[in-house]
Amino acid sequence: MLKNGDKQPNEENREAAVERSSREHTSFELDPCKDKYVYVYDLPSKFNSDILKNCKAISLWIDMCHYLTNMGLGPRLGGSQGVFTSNGWFATDQFALDVVFHNRMKQYKCLTKNSSVAAAIFVPFYAGLDVSPYLWGYNTSMRDSSALELVKWLAARPEWKVWGGRDHFLVAGRITWDLRRTTDEDKDWGSNLMELSEAKNMTMLVIESSPWHGNDVAIPYPTYFHPSTDNQVFEWQNRMRRQRKRYLFSFAGAPRPKLTGSIRDHIIKQCQASRKRCKLLDCNRGGDKCHHPSNVMKMFQSSTFCLQPPGDSYTRRSTFDSILAGCIPVFFHPGSAYVQYLWHLPHDFSKYSVLIPEDEVRKGKTDIESRLRSISAKQVKAMREEVIRLIPRVVYADPRSSLETIEDAFDIAVEGVIERVKKAKREMLEARPYDNDANADANWKHEFFGTTEKHEWDHFFSKKNVNSF
Repeated sequence: MLKNGDKQPNEENREAAVERSSREHTSFELDPCKDKYVYVYDLPSKFNSDILKNCKAISLWIDMCHYLTNMGLGPRLGGSQGVFTSNGWFATDQFALDVVFHNRMKQYKCLTKNSSVAAAIFVPFYAGLDVSPYLWGYNTSMRDSSALELVKWLAARPEWKVWGGRDHFLVAGRITWDLRRTTDEDKDWGSNLMELSEAKNMTMLVIESSPWHGNDVAIPYPTYFHPSTDNQVFEWQNRMRRQRKRYLFSFAGAPRPKLTGSIRDHIIKQCQASRKRCKLLDCNRGGDKCHHPSNVMKMFQSSTFCLQPPGDSYTRRSTFDSILAGCIPVFFHPGSAYVQYLWHLPHDFSKYSVLIPEDEVRKGKTDIESRLRSISAKQVKAMREEVIRLIPRVVYADPRSSLETIEDAFDIAVEGVIERVKKAKREMLEARPYDNDANADANWKHEFFGTTEKHEWDHFFSKKNVNSF
């Protein structure tokens, strides 16, 4: 990370790269890949493919070898009594994005072997899968080992020295807190990857970002739908438009009794009290029924609104499952989506979702059923259509094929990275100090509102409440 007075990256290399890039691009101004090229490092196998070879060690609870088949998509899902269409559905694990994204990148239409013309440089390190086996019961040395080796390897590369890593990005299919430990205490959670000085210069794509840091950006969790054609997407969208909604609202989840301030107990009680208007899939009972995609998707497809309270962290994969089912998400904290998925979801969150502040539920000030019933039928129809329109933006297409007219979550993420890199390069060329954490505690506010002025959401992001989900 550069601050005032810090040494700039190799200016001679950088200026030469700019001149060379400009000269080479003049010869193909009509090139459809102009300003879109991505260079992909050929990393040592220990940073990616070797992790997959040792897939049985990735998770303590499930066989990730099973869920990383089909290029990371997992086993194919059948029709499951009409819940899914016949093609494009897989039992995808929520933490499989490292592999899914890398395999999509291998099919990216604007790859280049010439890093000097690249708009961005991709680092295919499976950071999420790498740290997963060591999150429980291992010391910091074990958790940090691969991250330290990676940044050492990167810092020695000529591609790194041109911009000091500002044009580099990687994908970690876990939440930021699994990779953002700030101490050397073994008792503290996660690895320190995102706190390394080299990593602070890069862009880290994660399934949940930090509201207070600038080097990570949230992109959608993987869902169960990975279309291989445009028609598969259109067919699913039309099916969701015709879907009959039996329940006003629903919730799939379990209480969080050990989490101070959790509102899940309140939500479950309100759902139970609403009887026939609310459908509850209680993940605390009945074994693994919540782990069967058809159970969750069937309920969401039958619901007008889907409740999405924070769980162990701000975000939930369930948010994207509900969008996929044409179900309007109901949030209780702006950190669950609004300040997270800035590239993929509309800035005007009222078009596709409902926000009920968690304090109102906790204090008994808001009855969820009454609040949702107060929304007019006309408005509900418009919101449902907006949710269904969002479906292509939150799914990752099957890496073995390519969509023709539709941009999926991968395409939008790559475009976002390239724009972010352009901004970083521009600031450096203008000799402005570049600092991913320039806005520190108010980063969420700066990114969403473009200002750091006082706002009514400030209390949601008080650091003393970071674990109060």
